[in-house]
Amino acid sequence: MASVVSRACVAAVRCQWASLLALAVPFVGSLVVCALLLLPVGAGFALLPPAARALRSLTDRARARAGRWTDTRISPPRDLTAVAPGPRRRAAAILADEGFWRDLTWAWLEPAVGGLLVAVPLALIEYGAFGALVQPFIWRIIDDGNWYAFVPVHSTATMLAALALGLALAAGGLAAAPAVLRLHARWSRLLLSAPRSAELARRVERLTDTRDRALDTQAAELRRIERDLHDGAQARLVALGMTLDSATRLLDTDPAAARELLLDVRRTSEAALRDLRDLVHGIHPPVLADRGLGDAVRSLALDTFLDVHVEARLPGRLPAPVESAAYFAVSEALTNAAKHARAREVRITLTHEDGTLRAVVADDGRGGADIAGGTGLLGVRRRLDTFDGVLALHSPPGGPTTVTMEIPCALSSPKTSFC
Repeated sequence: MASVVSRACVAAVRCQWASLLALAVPFVGSLVVCALLLLPVGAGFALLPPAARALRSLTDRARARAGRWTDTRISPPRDLTAVAPGPRRRAAAILADEGFWRDLTWAWLEPAVGGLLVAVPLALIEYGAFGALVQPFIWRIIDDGNWYAFVPVHSTATMLAALALGLALAAGGLAAAPAVLRLHARWSRLLLSAPRSAELARRVERLTDTRDRALDTQAAELRRIERDLHDGAQARLVALGMTLDSATRLLDTDPAAARELLLDVRRTSEAALRDLRDLVHGIHPPVLADRGLGDAVRSLALDTFLDVHVEARLPGRLPAPVESAAYFAVSEALTNAAKHARAREVRITLTHEDGTLRAVVADDGRGGADIAGGTGLLGVRRRLDTFDGVLALHSPPGGPTTVTMEIPCALSSPKTSFC
C-alpha cells in the first residue's frame, strides 16, 4: 500500500513538473515562428537552424522524460544537424523535414492539450487539499454564502461533508496521476514520434548495414573453416597417406617398423577425426540439430567447470538458423563468464513468449563487462542483428552480470526435445 501511495505521489510531482514545462514550450515555438516569418527578408535563413535545434533539444527531452517516467518509447526523427553546409541549404533541409513540423505542432498544442491534461489531477489534489485543510477553519467566519463545490458549508455537519469531499478529491487526484501521466506520454508519442517515412528509411538503413555485416561474418566464417581444414584435418590426412606409403614399402623387409608406422597411422587418423568433429561442432553441433536448443545448451553447460543451472521453457522447436544463433550467443556469454568475469555460478533461462525467443545468462562474477570493450559480445550483437534481435547488457562494477538476448521468431514444430 505504501509503495502505491509513493508511486502516486511521484506521479503527481511529475505532473506538476510537466505542467510547468508546458508553459515554457510556446516561447521556443515562437522563436521558430519568428525565424519562419523572417525568411522572405533573408534574416530567417540564419535564425532558423539554431531555433530548430533549440526546438529539437526541447522535444528530445520530452521524449526522454516519457521513457523514464512511463516506459513509453518515442522514436526520434533524424538529426537536424546532419544537413548540407550553408545557411540556405540548412534552412531548406529543415523546412523539408517532416519531423521539424511535427515538433513545431507539438510546441503549440502541448500547452493547450498536454498541459491541461496533467493539470487535471493537480487541480483535484489542490482543490481537495483546500476542502480538507482550509474549510474546517474558515466556515465560522464566513457568512452563509460559503460553498465548497456543491456543499453549502454553514454548520459542523456540512463542514465534515466538505472535509470528506476534499479528502476524496485529493485521493482521486493522486490515484489518477499515474494514468494521466501515461496518457500524456501517449499524447506526446502521437506528435513526437518519427514520421513513418523516416522510420522506413531508418529500417532500410539498418537492414542494409545488417546485411553487409552478415556477409562479412559469413565470409570470415568460410575463411576460418577453410583454414581449419587446411591446417588441421587436411595436413593430418596428407601425413597419413605418406606414412601408409612408407609402411607399404617396409611391409616385406621390416615388418616391425611397418607395424609401428601403421600404429602411427591409427593415431593420426584418430586425431584427424577429432579435428573434423570439432570443426563440425563449431559449425552446427549435432545435439542442436537432433535435440533442439534446450538440450544443446544443457550439453554446453556440462562441458564447463562452472556451476550452471539451465531452465528451458520452449514449447517447440525453433527455426534452425535461430537456434544456431541463440546457441552460439549463449556459448559466448558462458565463455565470458568463465574467462573474464571469474564467476562461480551461472543461470541460463530460455523462454519463448509472444513470438520472441528470450535467452538470459546471469552470472555472479565481478561485472564491468562492456560490449564495446571486446569482440565477443560485439560479435554476438552482430549475429543477433541478422535476425532483427537485440542484446542488452547489465554489468555494473562488482557484478552481477546479466546478458539478455531476444530474437523475434515463431515456433517451427511441436516440442521434440526434453527441455
